[in-house]
Amino acid sequence: MDQISPDTADPNGLSADHNQLKYMPGFGNDFETEALPGALPQGMNSPQKCAYGLYGEQLSGTAFTAPSHQNERTWCYRIRPSVKHSGRYRKIDLPYWKSAPHVVDDVISLGQYRWDPVPHTEEKLTWLTGMRTMTTAGDVNTQVGMASHIYLVTQSMRDAYFYSADSELLIVPQEGRLRFCTELGVIDLEPKEIAILPRGLVYRVKVIEGPARGFVCENYGQKFELPGRGPIGANCMANRRDFKTPVAHFEDREAASTLTIKWCGQFHETKIGHSPLDVVAWHGNYAPVKYDLRNYCPIGAILFDHPDPSIFTVLTAPSGVPGTANIDFVLFRERWMVMEDTFRPPWYHKNIMSELMGNIYGQYDAKPQGFVPGGMSLHNMMLPHGPDNEAFEGASNADLKPNKLDKTMSFMFETRFPQHLTEFAAKEAPLQGDYIDCWDTLEKKFDGTPEGTWNK
Repeated sequence: MDQISPDTADPNGLSADHNQLKYMPGFGNDFETEALPGALPQGMNSPQKCAYGLYGEQLSGTAFTAPSHQNERTWCYRIRPSVKHSGRYRKIDLPYWKSAPHVVDDVISLGQYRWDPVPHTEEKLTWLTGMRTMTTAGDVNTQVGMASHIYLVTQSMRDAYFYSADSELLIVPQEGRLRFCTELGVIDLEPKEIAILPRGLVYRVKVIEGPARGFVCENYGQKFELPGRGPIGANCMANRRDFKTPVAHFEDREAASTLTIKWCGQFHETKIGHSPLDVVAWHGNYAPVKYDLRNYCPIGAILFDHPDPSIFTVLTAPSGVPGTANIDFVLFRERWMVMEDTFRPPWYHKNIMSELMGNIYGQYDAKPQGFVPGGMSLHNMMLPHGPDNEAFEGASNADLKPNKLDKTMSFMFETRFPQHLTEFAAKEAPLQGDYIDCWDTLEKKFDGTPEGTWNK
């Protein structure tokens, strides 16, 4: 990878060394943090006069009257209130970033699709101009559904900031390292990690090591949460303590800047004369978070049969239907396979959910060929899919000793809604036109005898 020089004047002395960043552990915790001593009020939220001449302001992630165990909000103590970060808005176009509903007349989303990695080009791309929407589902205006994106980033955002009023973003890097400088602190992100940026949070993205490429799940609906473990109990899968939220960090910089906002699928920008990342202290439970996927502890069968892939859920965004997610984020990482008399790869099936997969690194066990790091596949709702012939024959005839799937990490964005291909996904991204052929060599083994053709 090429090393990208850090920004020449990063505020408050932040260098490109991610080891100096500090985080607070826990998922959904009520945190408090201050970058200047005494900036955070104690015992109250809105004193008549805040320390340091700061303004108190609340950022609400849920309705005021949401149940207490779901209520999310953060109190910010900032140099300027957010209304000073807004001016007259001008509509702009980011042609490759699409929102649902988005159905292209001459694009067919019915099918099984797979893509090679979207390649880098010589074009200079920021977090905003490098976003490439692959699929959309649901409706951004009614706050249900999602979109999946590939990002290609080669250039830092300089005096440019962004927030989405539509969605929270789940970011899954595949290549390169990025720094997310947010209102509530700084997160460095690299492959094998993920981050969640809440709806309404202002940030800019800096390239630490590039070019950078990865996947984004844009969640229009209820926030991501940890799945219920049920009879599994209190441990394993993703543990709360392994999620990390940044400590307070602020910018006090006077500079001509641009703030871009995504609102109801449209993009608008406003000009301001300073950095909006001016929160000196904050407390609450509505904040960005990162997680190292290497800390995910898989659960599986230890005698026979293959569990449903939902057993590998890292995060879920619930819908109004119990047990049927708006989005599940599912991880297929290194793990032991020990089941007896069992077809060990994922079995053939049709699913009411729509499954979009991405490969972070390594080889996926159900598709030994063609599904490469940086690539994606889509199996839409009620469309059959499963192992290709090589995977089927290998698993059907394998010596079923304990076997470790090693050096592999893939994931799935799964949703209850059909995912519609964008024009970019159908016509510009490197679509594998022969993907459907991977099942052509599957043979009929039935011949009317109990053993079929297995032993003939």
